Amino acid sequence: MKRLTFEPEHEQFRASVIKFMTAEVAPHVARFREQGMVDRELYLKAGAQGLLCTWADEAYGGAGIDDFRFEQIIIEENMRHGDIGFYINLHSDLVAPYIAKLGTEAQNGRWMPGIVSGEKILAVAMTEPSTGSDLAGIRTTAMDNGDHWLLNGAKTYISNGILADLVVVAARTDPNSRHGIGLFVVERGMEGFERGRKLAKMGLKAQDTAELFFNDVRLPKENGLGHPAQGFKYLARFLAQERLVASIGFMATAQTAFDITLDYVKARKAFGKPIGAFQNTRFKMASMRAELDALQTYVDQCVLLHNKGELTAEDASASKLLTSELEGRVMDECVQLHGGAGYMEEYRISRMYTDARVSRIFAGTSEIMREIIGRGLGLDERKLS
Repeated sequence: MKRLTFEPEHEQFRASVIKFMTAEVAPHVARFREQGMVDRELYLKAGAQGLLCTWADEAYGGAGIDDFRFEQIIIEENMRHGDIGFYINLHSDLVAPYIAKLGTEAQNGRWMPGIVSGEKILAVAMTEPSTGSDLAGIRTTAMDNGDHWLLNGAKTYISNGILADLVVVAARTDPNSRHGIGLFVVERGMEGFERGRKLAKMGLKAQDTAELFFNDVRLPKENGLGHPAQGFKYLARFLAQERLVASIGFMATAQTAFDITLDYVKARKAFGKPIGAFQNTRFKMASMRAELDALQTYVDQCVLLHNKGELTAEDASASKLLTSELEGRVMDECVQLHGGAGYMEEYRISRMYTDARVSRIFAGTSEIMREIIGRGLGLDERKLS
């Protein structure tokens, strides 16, 4: 189905992104997956092409584009023609906004040029060994020592954990308040900042995920973002965009799986004819096509709402819930339609299947999404009791 939310300039930009992903990412995916991370130089190349933080101020090397559709295109074409393990979306759309929007003019001048150029790779550290979705339960602490903060704690499952040069860390600043959390920028090379294991995962083999440890890390006061006790509110403020970014990626991978499978069922023969000619295959493919088109329209609408500053937490949660669940169903159906070949890692659909399993977990589990949507309907036991 033709998508009506893009203008000619968007499609021109899309062509340039496809060219970049095809030339700079796709040929190296097997090596990236084997080494467990992309090359650092890939971020530099993306920066040189203007693909990092298109929204960033021109003063810092960005294009100053106030239209999230351009970021949407980068995410989509990385999923289709690059690799899901190249976490350009984390860098540009999840972490960089914390620094750009919460940081002072001095902080932006210090960090944003390197972020836009790809010299400074980003990560965000929220999850801890004992906490997942319950961010209010984090144990990492930042103690105010007058002229600096003293950071102690551990984080796990941190995307870009090995490559990152700047890590936005959530830490408790008020031991007497569940929501007394601050956000701090930890820089590569700081004494006491250590990286643990590069964690082995079911999927996302080209994306480095690691443990991070902070042992008496002395953070200058200039490395704090915003108010030191308002971090919980800041995290909540940026979650809608995070879930929209995730939704865009889920739809792109599901659409790609569908396209791969459509080509396969047209070419693969059984009992003397293409398996796409069997009624079961036609019905499965038809159902997926209808669902993908319907949900893509919803995601595109969410992007337009986000452009206007009107995307609600409930809409973003609904988008994340529905797209991650659909992605899971599509991947399963596509593997099934590939038959035995779908179980072989040499086929892209097999790798996509394992890559997609985490979609219903990160950026808020499906269960948490349902809680947010339900509370938005006024179905909160605290209000109803």
